[in-house]
Amino acid sequence: MKKISIVAACYNESKNILEMYNRVTQTMAKSPKYTYELLFVDNASTDNSREIFEKLVERDDHVKVICIARNTGSSQPSFWAGIHNATGDGIVPIDGDLQDPPEIITDFIKKWEEGYDVIYGIRTKRKGSILRRIGYACFYRVFKWLSYLDIPLDAGDFSLIDRKVINVIKQLPEKDLYLRGLRSWAGFKQIGVPYTREDRSAGRSSNSFFANFYWAKKAIINFSYKPLEYISRLAALAVIATFFAAIFYLYLHFTHGAPRGFSTLLMVMFIFGTIQLLALSIIGEYLIRIFQEVKARPPYVIGEILERRNKEKEEREERASWEEEK
Repeated sequence: MKKISIVAACYNESKNILEMYNRVTQTMAKSPKYTYELLFVDNASTDNSREIFEKLVERDDHVKVICIARNTGSSQPSFWAGIHNATGDGIVPIDGDLQDPPEIITDFIKKWEEGYDVIYGIRTKRKGSILRRIGYACFYRVFKWLSYLDIPLDAGDFSLIDRKVINVIKQLPEKDLYLRGLRSWAGFKQIGVPYTREDRSAGRSSNSFFANFYWAKKAIINFSYKPLEYISRLAALAVIATFFAAIFYLYLHFTHGAPRGFSTLLMVMFIFGTIQLLALSIIGEYLIRIFQEVKARPPYVIGEILERRNKEKEEREERASWEEEK
């Protein structure tokens, strides 16, 4: 019997944990051909999430909780921790805020049975503020345009990934993680499943405008060379503009006398200074990524793993230890 691992990344989701558990349990009950495990990855929450996790672990063998030692600032390291500890034949990363409906997992499984290796959710509709919806729509289209990969539009981390694809991704040495990009990079047979992304049912999002901007920048830098290529093109345009400007000013010098105006000189300096700062900032972003990879620090540290104690297993281990001492 194949096993599916649902990896739920959580941070201060005490109001959503029980609903996530209930909806995943009901969804997997509709697929009796598969066994499953529900891995909650707690990103150092500061609410009462741990109390709820402990009760769930004692109640259900399917539940396991990975507690990250410190907050990593995003869900990506949490997904990574869950993926490395998952034992299923298929892995389903899902955000713990319930914006991605767990019921879609049933549709993922159907496509998995048809032979697809990666089944990702496509957010054809998104609830929430109009500005946020416009921002996400613009990001996915800019990202697809800039990336050297064929990135599917409006596809988040919510997906079902076959074990053979997971094994490929796990071999990658990079530490600056972006799961949906690595998923596309791996290739294999992929397909999307459309769904409506709900607004948060409870709690408050920890992703501010600046946090979303940071992740958009990170995705583009990690999976695109075009910003660096545009620097070269911009430099070529600046050289051409300078050449024609020099000819123009020489013409003015011999026909109308030396051109005057401090403001003209100042504007030229501002334009070229801005171009230089823009180029340095883009190069700096790539240098930051190189610096992070060279340090090779792990993206997460596991502080503790909560799981139901198997009394029979513990008794066997105690007997084996006692016999060895004897």
